[in-house]
Amino acid sequence: MAAPYRPKPSFKPGARRPDPHTAQKKDENELNINEEISAAQVRLVGDNIPEPGIYPISKALKLADELELDLVEISAKVDPPVCKILDYQKYLYQQKKKAKEMKSNAAKVVIKEIRFGPNTDEHDFQFKLKHAREFLQEGSKVKATIFFRGRAIMFKDQGEKQLLRFAVELEEFGRAENMPVLEGKRMNMMIAPNKKK
Repeated sequence: MAAPYRPKPSFKPGARRPDPHTAQKKDENELNINEEISAAQVRLVGDNIPEPGIYPISKALKLADELELDLVEISAKVDPPVCKILDYQKYLYQQKKKAKEMKSNAAKVVIKEIRFGPNTDEHDFQFKLKHAREFLQEGSKVKATIFFRGRAIMFKDQGEKQLLRFAVELEEFGRAENMPVLEGKRMNMMIAPNKKK
């Protein structure tokens, strides 16, 4: 007996079917505008509205059309939703510009590490101190690390004293975020720059 006829699928086997729910997903910053607004009435606010208040959607759309602008749903979670009449493209541009400015103003934390041993001589200590001052003045954090090689771990008290002295010498430029912490064969202390007045 011949096998029953089965039409070939219109998509390739193994390929993902297009999901109608995610087909045209909006950017999370995008708002509903004009005909996308589903509410029967809206609360109109803004300087270009003769009488702010609640309007039927048809009247709000007509007002926006007369001003040659868009009806934009500013707050959809309230009933009725709050709308403004404005130039939507200009609004989006300003929002992106604001976000970009905020991102560039966010301080990027840079951590500079300064390493020395528990028996570092005075000259070397002062040299490392000078570098730490420069890093703190630039606005970078300083991670002061003492390495204990071999049996030098016996001098951990000396290492701790050295880190505490390091922090005290830098008090004018930064503050210690923690007490010296021993992790394996290294002891660390983080010093953050003082906030500029």
